[in-house]
Amino acid sequence: MDYDEYKDLYNSLRTAKDVGRLSDRYDERLLDTLFTQKTSREVKKNFYRVKQNSKRMLKDWTKGTSIMGLSEKYRFPPILVAMFIFLEDGASKKEFWGYVKDPDLLESPEAAAELREAVRNDIVYSPDASLRQKERGLWGEGLLHEWLDGQGVGYRTENDLRGEETVKTPDCLLDEPVIYKGKKICWVESKASFGDNVEFRFNSRKQLVPYTQLFGPGLVVYWVGCLDDLECPEDVYVDDMSVMDVKLEIFKD
Repeated sequence: MDYDEYKDLYNSLRTAKDVGRLSDRYDERLLDTLFTQKTSREVKKNFYRVKQNSKRMLKDWTKGTSIMGLSEKYRFPPILVAMFIFLEDGASKKEFWGYVKDPDLLESPEAAAELREAVRNDIVYSPDASLRQKERGLWGEGLLHEWLDGQGVGYRTENDLRGEETVKTPDCLLDEPVIYKGKKICWVESKASFGDNVEFRFNSRKQLVPYTQLFGPGLVVYWVGCLDDLECPEDVYVDDMSVMDVKLEIFKD
């Protein structure tokens, strides 16, 4: 995806409703992923600024302002707004997340109904959202295995490598190097996130560059998409879903 289109789309994802509104033009996995990344970044930036209003939130809530109303006022995910309110009211984090999973544990039917509404409208921090993110990860890994298996390329997975001396392990460490688009690669990493500049820099620092130091050059695949002009570190290559059409050859010295 070129940067201008990405920026327009990113800026258009202001609320959860925009994911549905744009689904006739873009893949839902892409929209869900981008909205999740954008929301997570904004939460990280504004968490403590919003949290310091917990006492005021609790006061307004007890006076009748709904959790969803407070979420809109503070422009913050409804489940996290509910968490600030419940913790300020004396609940522990463990108790709160128990209520999220089962609002019927609450003594107040009104509070339970509001929490259900918050969970229903939060597509980033709800249990269903966590399940979707996990399923996306498994979906991407499944595609990666299908691509490699279909070409008879042998590899060891992260589970296969667990317990060996190497601390960082890619999703697929190839049994022998292969040629990908004229380049030698020794490993492939699967990402169910969107590869924009922020995500790619983070992945490069935390995983991809260390992999090159341990195993040699490799490939990261962003299955829901990535920017066309990412600046890659040495020996790191990037692709998207179109990688499924790429034929590999065994590397020969």
